[in-house]
Amino acid sequence: MLVYPQLESGALSQFPVIKTRSTRTVVNRAADGSTVRLADPFADTTEWLLTYSDLSDPEAIALSDFFEASQGSLNSFVFVDPGGNLFAWSERLDHGAWQRDPLLSVVEGIADPRGGTAAWRLMNTGGGEQTIRQTIAAPGDYKYAFSAYVRSEEPSRIALSMSGQSVDQDVTPDWTRVWLAASGVPGASSVQFTMTIAAGATVEVFGPQAEAQGGASPYMSSTRGGVYEGAYLADDELAITRTGFNRHSCKVRIIHANHL
Repeated sequence: MLVYPQLESGALSQFPVIKTRSTRTVVNRAADGSTVRLADPFADTTEWLLTYSDLSDPEAIALSDFFEASQGSLNSFVFVDPGGNLFAWSERLDHGAWQRDPLLSVVEGIADPRGGTAAWRLMNTGGGEQTIRQTIAAPGDYKYAFSAYVRSEEPSRIALSMSGQSVDQDVTPDWTRVWLAASGVPGASSVQFTMTIAAGATVEVFGPQAEAQGGASPYMSSTRGGVYEGAYLADDELAITRTGFNRHSCKVRIIHANHL
């Protein structure tokens, strides 16, 4: 499937990004005048307006080539939300979206660095390393930033890894954000993000986040995840304006509808 191109910087967009989500409620009015209202989850529509300026020649060519390959609004593609957390259920580490090794237990309701109780306690009761991980159906050719807040009563270590690349970080009694920036495996259709807990260690974790860019941005809670398969260009024309030497500007509208 086609994949929306990433910029040379590793970002998918520039500011401002306008994201609009539309939902539908089905109303059934009975003969006695009473009504029953139900959300229609299959009618959700999400639209992005991406505004680009000072694109380099290669970036402008990549967008133009992508437009030709998609034939305007005809063909669907994979779009990664440039302003979203790609993980599903980032605050439910016991959800099926997360896979963990058998000797790693998770406890919810732990005080988090924002003053809430959305952190999780990960306890490795085994004699070897244990992992918790999530695999997302995102392009392997992209650059990603993988981050999380961590702390531990006893000094420990945690490893963040993706696509064979890893970073080992100290864990202290204070909440600290650890992160890894790396590229996926070229040509792959999925990326796996892993947190590894040392043998016998207990680490508290809050706000795991994956983003299609070169660095970590402020944490965003997520449930759905940020990968949209079956997205479409909203227009059949792409107007790229040359604003100077090796400089171009344009606007791109992208739409994803659950019912398409």
